[in-house]
Amino acid sequence: MTKQSNRGKNRALAQWVAEAAQLTKPDRIVWCDGSEEEKRRLTQEAIASGVLIALNQAKRPGCYLHRSNPNDVARSEHLTFICTPDKDDAGPTNNWAPPEETYAKLRGWLAGAMRGRTMYVVPYVMGPLKSPFSKVGVELTDSLYVALNMRIMTRMGQAALDLLGDGGEFNRGLHSILDLDPERRLICHFPQDNAVWSVGSGYGGNALLSKKCFALRIASYLGRAEGWLAEHMLILGLESPQGETTYIAAAFPSACGKTNLAMLLPPPAFKGWKVHTVGDDIAWLRVGPDGRLWAVNPEYGFFGVAPGTSTRSNPNAMKTVEHDTIFTNVAVTAEGDVWWEGMGFDPPKGLIDWRGQLWDPNSGKPAAHPNSRFTAPMTNNPVLSPKAEDPQGVPISAIIFGGRRASTVPLVMEASDWSQGVFFGASMGSETTAAATGQVGVVRRDPMAMLPFCGYNMVKYFEHWHQIASRLRNPPRIFQVNWFRKDREGAFLWPGYSENMRVLKWIVDRVKGRVGAEQTPIGLVPRKEDINLDGLEISAEQLRQATSIDPDEWRAELDQIEEYFKKLGADRLSDFQVRIEKARTALAKSG
Repeated sequence: MTKQSNRGKNRALAQWVAEAAQLTKPDRIVWCDGSEEEKRRLTQEAIASGVLIALNQAKRPGCYLHRSNPNDVARSEHLTFICTPDKDDAGPTNNWAPPEETYAKLRGWLAGAMRGRTMYVVPYVMGPLKSPFSKVGVELTDSLYVALNMRIMTRMGQAALDLLGDGGEFNRGLHSILDLDPERRLICHFPQDNAVWSVGSGYGGNALLSKKCFALRIASYLGRAEGWLAEHMLILGLESPQGETTYIAAAFPSACGKTNLAMLLPPPAFKGWKVHTVGDDIAWLRVGPDGRLWAVNPEYGFFGVAPGTSTRSNPNAMKTVEHDTIFTNVAVTAEGDVWWEGMGFDPPKGLIDWRGQLWDPNSGKPAAHPNSRFTAPMTNNPVLSPKAEDPQGVPISAIIFGGRRASTVPLVMEASDWSQGVFFGASMGSETTAAATGQVGVVRRDPMAMLPFCGYNMVKYFEHWHQIASRLRNPPRIFQVNWFRKDREGAFLWPGYSENMRVLKWIVDRVKGRVGAEQTPIGLVPRKEDINLDGLEISAEQLRQATSIDPDEWRAELDQIEEYFKKLGADRLSDFQVRIEKARTALAKSG
């Protein structure tokens, strides 16, 4: 516990904790201070109670395993609500519930919910300390797993109390796992109160209230009111052999290689080039005094998907999880090490699956849960940017929107201006797989990769993006990428992974005015001489196919985009209609 003086320093916080304790009736209250001693003590408590399992400390020092209840292994989007007084503020893409009724329902569930348990008071900072971007949150939770993960994912403890001082503005997060009954599970956001109440789940995306709940849903609402952007974006710095670093923000839906790009290792042909990770998931962006867009990563750790992560797909992530990492729902080897599908080598004998049972290779079931995770400190990342903790953030020169499309969308395409770039982001999407929906190739639109995370009406969100432009004297260039385009035989046209560095370099060269582009009816694409293909087994014809614009496909695409905008109510945004009609006219002229 922290000292008594640290508990009562802020009256608003002390009163809120007292009210929550009066409601939930915990046996004891622990105020987390973020110290190493506290980490050791809580970790030992977690091991003793079965919340964590120690892995082989010789192979993975400081690493532990957590196994979830099988009914609680992913975000519960259908149980996630935006609770604003006016339903229109939540918009058509969010589940909405009236605030007072929802508070009353949750209070009923939470009454006495922490009897026999400990309430952990977890104060934390989102964003670098001493940064004008940063904000304070406090999560009250009865989950030791959550408390230990919050220590990794945020700047947690005394530093947050010091930053809060005697102020009353902080995000109020109340969380209880209850009895993990899906019938009593809700994740509710109250943007007007800067509050999140989450009950009935211990899964990270539902229970680590700093992450999607505060850093995106609540922060996006606050950003609109305060004139900034909270985005589901990675931030990376691309350093040339001459020492020039260009910063890029990029938004991708799930399963599109977002973390891999954030930690990309350049291929041999790009000797001397370096990628520095500023953040892999969330960016807070503000217009600086110089008229540029500046960004910080509000998080302090990585909450990554394990399956598919390997030394080929993401060697830097593999190094990041070598020590001081909490793994969730992965498989364990007989030697006490971790394993998951796509790790790059065959499963060893004697594997224990994510449920804690001996895994049968012939069962047809995965050894690690498909959504199994690792929580690792960002300081573990060998390519962490030296600017990751810069209070002023980094200046963004380019924004990338990406998706997974087998056709239509080219490998890379540049918008002619900010307005067209917003159109790119608002209409982006990925094709579904059979595993996800039972249908293959259906485009699921995910504007700016924010569909599950925008805390208010998506149409007003688009308007906010347009309004930001009026304050940008030097706006970043906006691009769209698609690493997943295929040829007629169904083979990928682009190798992806580290070779995506070649596309990043073209983007940087466009920003710097060093390379040309070909104008198409939809946007600017590279010419065959614009992308460095040295050392790559890909022909100029494959590159042409990967960057081509098919008029018939794009006429159908524009029809689908227009229909989607109508469903959102975004068809009333005149700028989008202008973009659609200009593209149709250009396609008609091109034949």
